[in-house]
Amino acid sequence: MSDVVEQILGFNAGRDPDRLVLKYRNMRASAFVFLRGTCHLFYRRLPDSPLFSSAPPVWSCGDLHLQNFGSYKGDNRLVYFDLNDFDESALAPASWDLVRFLTSLQIGAAAMEVKKKQAGELCDEFLDAYRATLVAGKAGWVERDTASGLVRHLLDGLHGRLRPAFLDGRTELKGKRRHLRLDNGKALPVTDKQRDKVTKLIGELAESQADPHFYEVLDVARRIAGNGSLGVDRFVILVRGKGSPDGNYLVDLKEALPSSLVPYLKTPQPAWKSEAARVVTVQRRMQAVSMAFLQPVKMGKRSYILRGLQPTEDRVVLEESRSGFDAIRGVVGTMGAIVASAQLRSSGRSGSAIADALIDFGAGKWRKALLAAADECSDRLRKDWKTYCEAYDDGAFPVGAD
Repeated sequence: MSDVVEQILGFNAGRDPDRLVLKYRNMRASAFVFLRGTCHLFYRRLPDSPLFSSAPPVWSCGDLHLQNFGSYKGDNRLVYFDLNDFDESALAPASWDLVRFLTSLQIGAAAMEVKKKQAGELCDEFLDAYRATLVAGKAGWVERDTASGLVRHLLDGLHGRLRPAFLDGRTELKGKRRHLRLDNGKALPVTDKQRDKVTKLIGELAESQADPHFYEVLDVARRIAGNGSLGVDRFVILVRGKGSPDGNYLVDLKEALPSSLVPYLKTPQPAWKSEAARVVTVQRRMQAVSMAFLQPVKMGKRSYILRGLQPTEDRVVLEESRSGFDAIRGVVGTMGAIVASAQLRSSGRSGSAIADALIDFGAGKWRKALLAAADECSDRLRKDWKTYCEAYDDGAFPVGAD
């Protein structure tokens, strides 16, 4: 058995088998999905370059790629476009997030329908915006009034979305009461034991809230979402909210596991109360405004992240045939500025470099080395994906029932 196969099977051991089958199937579909599902393998194979140890330590999302940016409503009910996945977050050299994102641009070129040369231009656009924002030394944010192009179009759409339309896609009405839909590829049934545990947790949480009736649990299901986290204990919960049927809310409850970066980091990490506390704390530091309901919770001995459920379609569609290359380039530039802003916003916190050090880094001469490392990572990932595909086709991974 190859090292690639052993690493993937070992990392995913113990996950929910129903959703793990979906993850393995998705990873077989494209190299980009494989990248998203193997963050642990990516950092294990990080090139041996001084750039990955000498760059200033920053709070990092850890799994920076094209699909980990999106729009959402913040806890102030305004709409933002920002980083939106912090499961792998850690204190890491600034170059770690950068090389993973550049690799995602190269690997994701086919899905975006762009040529290799254009992918290189996107890498340059991202780095130009990242460096310019760092050198300016001032964190910004992206909301409707400051957005442009595809991002503005996305935020306008979310701003105008009515809650009943969102609920109708996730639930079905039986009389005046909503139930979670299990026929849309986004949810699976729970056991009675799982339902009771989740209902008890939310009930205990409600006791400390100003409006405990808001959190009355109406239905629970196992959630299907993302790719890297498929198989992790995760639930979608329908709560009463502001009243049935159209005032109901959906919340996401997801188990927090250790960051895949930590085994390969020499940077000392804080002593967190729990993995969920790590994820939530870093997310609050890096995002301009936090997502609604975001908080760490405990269920038994395991820690979970609770947050308002965000529509999965609220990502920019990056396809040249639909949007045009210039529009894609504009979005990638926005992403570069967002990453730099998140690093500046969280600077000087629990071991992260101060803003002055990040400004100096932004003005440094590391671009050529970083792009060369991204090329190496991309080549390595394509080879690993080929190995994975051959093993998958040979039956090394569970495929489930037809």
